[in-house]
Amino acid sequence: MEIRYINSLDDRMAISGIYEECWKYAYKDIMPEEYLNLIEEGKWSSVLDLPGWQTLVCVEDGKYVGTSSFCESRFSDYKNYGEIISIYLLPQYIGKGYGKKLFSRVMDELYKQGYDKIFLWVLEDNIIAKKFYKKYGFLETDNFIEENFGGKQLRAVMFVHYRYK
Repeated sequence: MEIRYINSLDDRMAISGIYEECWKYAYKDIMPEEYLNLIEEGKWSSVLDLPGWQTLVCVEDGKYVGTSSFCESRFSDYKNYGEIISIYLLPQYIGKGYGKKLFSRVMDELYKQGYDKIFLWVLEDNIIAKKFYKKYGFLETDNFIEENFGGKQLRAVMFVHYRYK
């Protein structure tokens, strides 16, 4: 397995496919089924190169199996925080240690960039993801944002990690 930064030769459509498959898997009982079924192929391909965003890919035997994007906080209330925008692993690779390795690499990269406070948003009903982040020292806060997905209002809660030196 190789975890590395995305480069100009990487297939953005294949990486976007990770998001697409993961959303349909992870959010199938959270978001409306019709909404998930209408996700367009390549929906996330254009965000992988947004200014300020950094993206890692996890590759196994030449196949993209995971990805994560992160950056300096996009929210003015959380200046000087690193933000994990996304972290996704193909369902068939869950529970085999890939997620832990990808997540650890993202955290290391944010630490190298000088962030001692890191946050991310998790859908309130995504119990599996919440357990994963808590396992690695993230604390659930009372902060939340609400978004509409296919006509259903969902709440994402903020999880924060503080690095103690």
